[in-house]
Amino acid sequence: MTLPKASLHQGTWFKLICGASFHHLPSIRELAFLYTLAGADCIDVAAEPAIVRAAQQGIQRAQAEDPQAGSPWLMVSLNDGEDVHFRKAVLTEPTCPAECPQPCVAVCPPHALVPLGPSARVYIQAELCYGCGRCEPVCPYRRIVTSGYQVVVAEVLPSLVELGVQAVEIHTCIGRQKQFEQVWRALKPWLGRLQAVSISFNDGPGLEAYLRDLLTLMDPVPEVLIWQVDGRPMSGDIGAGTSKATLKLARKVLDMGLPGYVQLAGGTNAQTVSLLDPCWPVAGIAFGSYARQLVAAHLEEGSGLTTAILLAKQLVQQVKQRPVALRPSCFSSA
Repeated sequence: MTLPKASLHQGTWFKLICGASFHHLPSIRELAFLYTLAGADCIDVAAEPAIVRAAQQGIQRAQAEDPQAGSPWLMVSLNDGEDVHFRKAVLTEPTCPAECPQPCVAVCPPHALVPLGPSARVYIQAELCYGCGRCEPVCPYRRIVTSGYQVVVAEVLPSLVELGVQAVEIHTCIGRQKQFEQVWRALKPWLGRLQAVSISFNDGPGLEAYLRDLLTLMDPVPEVLIWQVDGRPMSGDIGAGTSKATLKLARKVLDMGLPGYVQLAGGTNAQTVSLLDPCWPVAGIAFGSYARQLVAAHLEEGSGLTTAILLAKQLVQQVKQRPVALRPSCFSSA
């Protein structure tokens, strides 16, 4: 059993992303249970006490079933402004036209959109929606929009830390120095009680200058700082090639030589490890939509728990057993 911090050092860190906007308590419990048994180092959940408790229940259940199961860090997601991870789908009209084929239902990964029989209505189960946004562009009548929100750090973090949250992740975007600084000020009093801070971001012009500005704002830098390169958010369940964007971004960030750990996210799936050059000093990989969908169908069957556990373990072991060569001479920015 390797401790989470040691996994970062070794390049075998595995993080499960439940979703910053995913609020379905039974699913959170099951995902935490499965991936704790599988050996996850971190479980990232929405910044709400009920969600944290549900994840803790799943972790405790796994530890009771297997005394060798580890203790993954519980991480909560925060944002410093508009972000695709912090939104929900909303209906602007309660009824679809009678002739609407309701393609939104077919493209919704967590089955949050439910057709209501012959009444030509669709219901959104808000607790299942995690804001992927796939339903909005396919609606023929433009009756679905996504509504965003921001986590108020000063209001939620004290209770979450008291519950035992060990890490936080700040989702940010190029050009939001002032907004990031506001979040950091609210977070700073609690840093001494946290094991790690993760910064999640996408690519764009001026990225290196922005990340270096964040380092200045965070001074002193947290002991465990993770740069989460979010190449293609919430797309790992779409296809094999979605990892390429995060690998491209990872190479760019590694070339910057920033202090801290670089971790992949966004579009990660079963192909990610095979595409990742073992010479790259990547600390680990986070899996979101792919990891959730991998086990969801078997959990829905009711009798598929054994299969779900096996699949979760196979995914985690891809990261834990991947070839890693972290020698300084192995990676060059040339």
